[in-house]
Amino acid sequence: MPTVSLIIPTLNEAANLPELVGRITAALPNAEILVVDDGSTDDTARVAADLPVRLIVRDDPSDGLSGAVLRGISEASGDVVCVMDADLQHPPEVLPAIVGPIVADEADFVIGSRYVSGGTVGEKWGMARRLNSKLATVLALPFSGGVHDPMSGFFALRKSAVDEARFLSPLGYKVGLELLCKTNPRRIREVPIHFDIRKHGTSKLTIAEQFRYLEHLSRLYDFTYPRLAPILKFAVVVALAWLFGAAAFALTHTVALAYPVAIAVAALFHFRYVRAQRPFLKRKRPWVDFLLSAAAEWAWAVAASLYIGTRHAAPPWETFGISFTVATVVRYVLRKELMLDVRGLRFEPRAAEVGRD
Repeated sequence: MPTVSLIIPTLNEAANLPELVGRITAALPNAEILVVDDGSTDDTARVAADLPVRLIVRDDPSDGLSGAVLRGISEASGDVVCVMDADLQHPPEVLPAIVGPIVADEADFVIGSRYVSGGTVGEKWGMARRLNSKLATVLALPFSGGVHDPMSGFFALRKSAVDEARFLSPLGYKVGLELLCKTNPRRIREVPIHFDIRKHGTSKLTIAEQFRYLEHLSRLYDFTYPRLAPILKFAVVVALAWLFGAAAFALTHTVALAYPVAIAVAALFHFRYVRAQRPFLKRKRPWVDFLLSAAAEWAWAVAASLYIGTRHAAPPWETFGISFTVATVVRYVLRKELMLDVRGLRFEPRAAEVGRD
């Protein structure tokens, strides 16, 4: 029979570990338990030392819970790996139902779900929390395979599937969604669970983590739709740049002063792209490339406005529209030449891009 390894990421969970491990060993007596700690400041390490677990303390936990999970999977000895939280919100008693279909080769990915028939949530969520969870699920639909609870952190799969996955780049807490997308499972099963109330400690779900989730989604869209996603992002950035540029033009009536506002809007998005996708960028000078493109766009926009002025007394908005259109065309051409969007997440590089780093 395949051996099972449980991966439990921790950060200040000393009060929860004894009960959690006791319930795990009762449910799966022969499972390997790996506790991956990200620098807890409580007694997590001391408590773990007295339990039948293998403790892994990470020296550089900058990649958060997702990195802890991947570290645990990489060191697991089991053929089947299962991930669950340390806060007792995931019921260990359901572990046989979670890992059983993987062990029996009846499923490729099993998720402990709050949102299938029989699944429940212990805490009474307010309207804002429910809407937040629903929106997060909807945004993940294009690559979650129709799963009802893709946000779940309670899941199991074969270790070999993780080892063979390409471009793993989880960000924040949703490592299950990352693996669901990039291991490409054909047989997915959801097992109903009761998502209990945290007994000890504080929740790690912060506003910053929710923004990381949006960045993570951006990576997954790039991975799943490597051709379409950059075009859609380009269109969104251009639309917002035109909107703010139009406001600046209304105040200044000068393209030379209005277009830098559009560049500033694009720079904000470029900053997020570089921050979230730097490991996958083919060119190593993303900001130099951006400034080169911005200078070219501005020069062509100003040149177009001056040319229109010498030809006839054009209405102001005609000058704005033509100048910004010319600059947008320049940006699109240079975007392709300088690879200003995220192109490193393709399954394979295009032939024309080989050797162009």
